[in-house]
Amino acid sequence: MKIKFILIPIICLSTALSATAKDEAKPLALTPVPHPGKEKSHESFNEISKKGEASVVFLGDSITAGWNGRGKEVWEKTWAPIGAVNFGIGGDRTEHILWRLENGNYDGLKPELTVLMIGTNNTGHSGREVAEHGGVVYNSSAEETAEGVKAIIGKLQKKQPQMKILLLAIFPRGADSSDEKRKKNEVTNQIISKLHDGEKVWFLDINDKFLEEDGTLSKEIMPDLLHPNQKGYEIWAEAIEPKVKELLDK
Repeated sequence: MKIKFILIPIICLSTALSATAKDEAKPLALTPVPHPGKEKSHESFNEISKKGEASVVFLGDSITAGWNGRGKEVWEKTWAPIGAVNFGIGGDRTEHILWRLENGNYDGLKPELTVLMIGTNNTGHSGREVAEHGGVVYNSSAEETAEGVKAIIGKLQKKQPQMKILLLAIFPRGADSSDEKRKKNEVTNQIISKLHDGEKVWFLDINDKFLEEDGTLSKEIMPDLLHPNQKGYEIWAEAIEPKVKELLDK
């Protein structure tokens, strides 16, 4: 009887340790972490949020942040008149946006729509060998990245249940369809396309607008084969403006 009594807590302890190990193995793409060096941008978004005036939010990484740079002229013409704000931060990954949403972004806002695109920094950092997390550059799998996108949508819906979300496919990158990072993003896009429900979340893939007929990506649109120039932002705006207007009218 004593032996049986001793075995029971050992089994329970083993179960507890397994659960702990499972938690520790949680993919980085799903683990909210702050983005070092981006504190000022984060705080500026918190200040915008507190004012509660934005009707549309563009949320993402450097490609979204570029609306304030190469895309500024297009932004002023297309998005500023509808009260849009830009919550893009260069280098952001899904885990950074999850952290932002837990630390003030959107607090006080009641936007009608968020235009979300994130993930290309999860699947690859454009060849940069820069340590970002504990001295290691971590590249997420397509599946992990998609789970990160799903988690962001879940947090957005919890914070802003009235809001619609226009989820964009991760833009193409690399010279052609043989590019490994583009391939990984395409798998991610296939997975996140299933988040479309036609009620609160709409998935939109405009990638063919950037590509030549043979699938190549022109440097006349994305000079570094990743970030759009002004022409690229014009293509982006023209491709999604009808859908944005449709969703704002719903």
